[in-house]
Amino acid sequence: MSPQRPELDFVIDIAKRAGATLMEYFGAGPTVRHKGTVNLVTDADLASEKIITSAISGVYPGHTIMAEEGSPEANASNAYRWIIDPLDGTTNYVHGLPLFGVSIGLQFDGETVLGVVYNPAMDELYAAKSGGGATLNGRPLSVSGTDDLQQALFVTGFPYVHDDLYHRSFDLFHEMYNRARGGRRLGAAALDCCYVAAGRFDFYYEANLKPWDLCAGDLICREAGGRTSDWSGGALPFDGRRVLLSNGHLHEAVLEFMAEEAFRGLM
Repeated sequence: MSPQRPELDFVIDIAKRAGATLMEYFGAGPTVRHKGTVNLVTDADLASEKIITSAISGVYPGHTIMAEEGSPEANASNAYRWIIDPLDGTTNYVHGLPLFGVSIGLQFDGETVLGVVYNPAMDELYAAKSGGGATLNGRPLSVSGTDDLQQALFVTGFPYVHDDLYHRSFDLFHEMYNRARGGRRLGAAALDCCYVAAGRFDFYYEANLKPWDLCAGDLICREAGGRTSDWSGGALPFDGRRVLLSNGHLHEAVLEFMAEEAFRGLM
């Protein structure tokens, strides 16, 4: 493996090691702290992050690292930037719900080139390399073929901060639920992205996310044949402000819905 160009196998290995650490804590009552009213961090998050960042820094000491729990960036001027969520779905994890995972994305000059999301509780590893397709446990992934919004199953999430956006997000969910076959809220953004890639959901939208929620999942979805954007059809925002990931067939229909007057305040 070249010290200048990380390979997918390296990312898969550290994701699995971090996932194994999460499983050591899972169900054992990890220490929980609050980052906000409902936003949690556990000792499992911190242990997982240490495994990932130590592995990256040990092999690629000059690379930039952006991790959810606050590890400092190693070198903000480097062309390589790692975007890490050591435990996506912390609330699920704390409650013993096996919908959580490790998310690791790698960008080169601002473009995501590698992405891995691993759910150790289900032993499901989603991976993608730019231009190389996406896989689940080594098998090729493909989005669904649903092209009718009324036949679609979607997934979403809601903001942590109980402001106007929070309340209006429920109005949006209500209207979207009326138009689609059904909707779900799983509480793990990286897995939501991957489930669109796997054809389990037909589209996913959310607001007020963070880069580590989306970086790897965005690439995995696109490499599985999906489409990603903001709510106006522009590029998927790195900051996660308004995001839409779909099978591609339904993308324009969902964008048209988002553009309706009733929801312009959410754009």
